[in-house]
Formats: sequence, C-alpha cells, structure tokens
Amino acid sequence: MDHPAVEVSGLHVSYGSTPVLVDVGLVLPAGAGICVTGENGIGKSTLLRCVSSLQQPDAGEIRIFGGEPGDTPEFWRAVVTTVEPPTWYPGLTAREHAELICRAHGQDPAGAGLDEAFERFGLAGHADAIPPSLSSGQKQRLTLILALIRPSSLLILDEPEQRLDPDGKAAVAAMLAEYLTTGGSLLMASHDDAFAAASGATVTTMDSL
Repeated sequence: MDHPAVEVSGLHVSYGSTPVLVDVGLVLPAGAGICVTGENGIGKSTLLRCVSSLQQPDAGEIRIFGGEPGDTPEFWRAVVTTVEPPTWYPGLTAREHAELICRAHGQDPAGAGLDEAFERFGLAGHADAIPPSLSSGQKQRLTLILALIRPSSLLILDEPEQRLDPDGKAAVAAMLAEYLTTGGSLLMASHDDAFAAASGATVTTMDSL
C-alpha cells in the first residue's frame, strides 16, 4: 500500500504564549496537490516550515511518504521547498545556478531543458546575470526554475505566485500541473484561488485543517 505524500496529525505550534497552529491535520495523497489558503498570520508558512523539517512543532506528528521528515540526503532528494529564500552563490550567473542544481542531482544540464525553462519563465535574456542584480519578480521566477528543474517527489511552495505578473502566474501554474501529471505531489500556500485551480491543486483553508 502506497503511503500518502504528507500526513499531519495533531500539530501544535505556538510563538511564546500565542498559538499559531492548534490540532492541525492534513493528508496529501501521493500524486495529488493541495493548496492551503487563508489570511496572513494564520499559520500557512508555519505549517509548510514544519512539513519541510525546517521547524519543529510543539506537538503532533508529520510523516513524509511514511517516514519522518528530517535533514537527510534522502529527504532532500525527494523534497523541494521554497519556504526559505535560496542561497545565491557569489559570482555564479542565474544559468550557472541552474546547472549546479542539475549536476548535484545527477542530471546533465545540456539535457535538462534549461533553455526551455528560462524561456517559459521569461528569463532567457537574464540567464547570464547574477541573481542579486535581478528584480524581485525575476528572483522569484529563478527560484521556481531551480525548484522545478531538478527531480523530486514532493514540492512544498510558499506563495509561488507572489511578485509574478499574469503571464508568469500562468507559466508557473502550467508547470505545476505538468508536475502533478508525472506523479509528483504538491503542497503549497497561496492567496490566489484561480492560480491554485490552474495548477491542479485542491484548495482548502487553514480553518478547515
């Protein structure tokens, strides 16, 4: 029997005396997508940080494909997250960052579709720029290229539509929908229900978890 991609039960997180997550539960079947919506400060990013093993909850259980999330090579080979901003390596261009990601995951950059990805995200003319020189929207698109170009089983994305124009949102939603058709699983937070629907994810609210 296949395990769900993500199982969360009884999750509690507080910051000081302020509860942020109270008895939160979530099941994401393998190969499916869920988009969590809700106003700012309701705990969407905290939930994603816990699932990504970047934050320890006060109580509760999290399982990723039946195992514990953790800082292991196996976990990070399967999971890609944009919950924390990427680290930009000094002196490397945007394309060189993508090539580095490919090589780190056993891919030949020449056959990984980098040119197509940069074209689809409107960054073909900025592939030779260093990331700090890019606008905030261009950095967001590059972050998503780096997340989508490598093999993975689970994407955990925090408001991937943020700072994107309508064309950029459409391109990202299309690539996420394609990712789901290949058997990948998607857990994301978003404020844009139309974007979530276009990506193939089921929309749910933090209040319902």
